[in-house]
Amino acid sequence: MTFNKFYQQPIDRRRHLVEAYQSHPLGYTPMSDEIGDRMVENYLYPYSLPLGVAQHFKINDRDYLIPMAIEEPSVIAAASNGAKRLGNIQAEAGAKVLTGQMILIPQTDRLPQDWLADRQEAWLDIARQASPSMVRRGGGPLALRGQRLQKEATSYDCYYLDYDPVDAMGANQLNQVLEWIGPIIAQETQGDLLMAILSNYSPDSLITARAQLPVSSLNRNHQEAFRMAHRIVQASDYAQLDPYRAVTHNKGIMNGVDALMIATGNDWRAIEAGVHAYACHEGDYQPLSHWSLSADDQYLLGEIALPLQVATVGGTLAVHPNAQWALNLLGQPDARTLGEIAASLGLAQNFAALRALVGQGIQQGHMALHARSLALQVGAQPDEIDRLVEDLQGQTLINRQVAKELLDKIRHSLDNEKD
Repeated sequence: MTFNKFYQQPIDRRRHLVEAYQSHPLGYTPMSDEIGDRMVENYLYPYSLPLGVAQHFKINDRDYLIPMAIEEPSVIAAASNGAKRLGNIQAEAGAKVLTGQMILIPQTDRLPQDWLADRQEAWLDIARQASPSMVRRGGGPLALRGQRLQKEATSYDCYYLDYDPVDAMGANQLNQVLEWIGPIIAQETQGDLLMAILSNYSPDSLITARAQLPVSSLNRNHQEAFRMAHRIVQASDYAQLDPYRAVTHNKGIMNGVDALMIATGNDWRAIEAGVHAYACHEGDYQPLSHWSLSADDQYLLGEIALPLQVATVGGTLAVHPNAQWALNLLGQPDARTLGEIAASLGLAQNFAALRALVGQGIQQGHMALHARSLALQVGAQPDEIDRLVEDLQGQTLINRQVAKELLDKIRHSLDNEKD
């Protein structure tokens, strides 16, 4: 979905366009003190981030305006530009499986695998009884597995419970089940229960997104277009070789994913932890996306795979009015669809970053927004900002000191004009 020159419209006009797109008022409501006080301890004030929308997204043949809460300049613009070039992104969510751990100090030589051979179904029945509402919705406990680990002289038995939280994040529900069944397993196995807690690592809950775009669309000049595509592929390949680059490659992806997660009230910290753990699942830190050329060199192909435990019901997002607004904007997706949107956003963000890096460099795209941020930092007034931004963009190097000096010159010039 797109609006003509949306970024140039006044803020009130942008809001009107978005509400018209949804065919009904979205009812954006700032978070109240009453809600904030219920959400956290020792509450004082709501903390705000800029909330914008990324345009041009078509995912699985459906148009989206994607809400993004983020303070970093150019991220939303880059996502919109990337989406416009990638076209119809194809995304697919796999199984949604959350894993919990019950960790025991064993007192016998019998291994978890041996206990599970005899008791798995009985323990699963007990676990399901502790999660009746989730079971009724088609989710709940799925399977149990276990292993023994050793650290010096101490052995640990870990029982892993796989759990389907349906459209919820599921942390509270799973932890409740674990704390119910953990002592039962400990008693039956004669083990000492050390802890029972969910894991934020979900390597089997992958969401993939794929896109292809004609190489010719990268530049009007055929040779330059092929050169750009080849350099994007090389940049992608290099990230597989060097963790210093892979970390920043993935950070760019998460710029988009995190902004959407924050906007929709999801636990972005858990998602970050799980995603970066997955980046190491083959033994060393790897990029989360990959770009290649088709066999005939006519298309640039991009693919991303992310383990995303996202939610559309329950928890913070159920009480946070801004999260409800964001989900309304997306058409009230289920958790699988929200995950597909997030992965597609990450792929578009990554493409935009790589294209800028191997082309004009990252700073040119940041420059105007960075200049505006500096103008605000040095105290430029509304009638001074545009002029200061224009002056800053004419500088070879810009920083806070340069912005302050230019602002002083502008004010001195204005004082002279008044005289």
